[in-house]
Amino acid sequence: MKIVIIGDSHGNIANLKHVMGFAKKISAGAVIHTGDWDNFKSVKTVLEYKIPLYSCLGNADIDPRFKFDELLKIKVDSVQIGIVHDIKKLKEDIKSFDIIFCGHRHRQWKENNVVNSGALENGINFAIFDTKTKMVEFIHG
Repeated sequence: MKIVIIGDSHGNIANLKHVMGFAKKISAGAVIHTGDWDNFKSVKTVLEYKIPLYSCLGNADIDPRFKFDELLKIKVDSVQIGIVHDIKKLKEDIKSFDIIFCGHRHRQWKENNVVNSGALENGINFAIFDTKTKMVEFIHG
């Protein structure tokens, strides 16, 4: 399954729509958002595309309608995935996850099993994760 990883969208609806259109086109099985939505309209925009959404809470997510946890643990196609906004605040051993997606730093990077998809607020910066190959592809523009 292909999963689209986005984060730090900070209310940029146009970029969210662009990436979600791409997610539909590649038949993504899920979308992960690593926090800092900034407003609830952004969440509604992503949900309109009817692709399962997994998200954690970011430091800019102060609207009381945000019901996300600071750390989300999911299992997809037998891959143990962690989702946290700021990797420095992760209290669990990173080795307990096959892969961890984080945000907060606004730049794309991968180190061992930790991946930051980049910030969507100021460009088309996201990642695609394939659960079968466990490969990450960064998209930026």
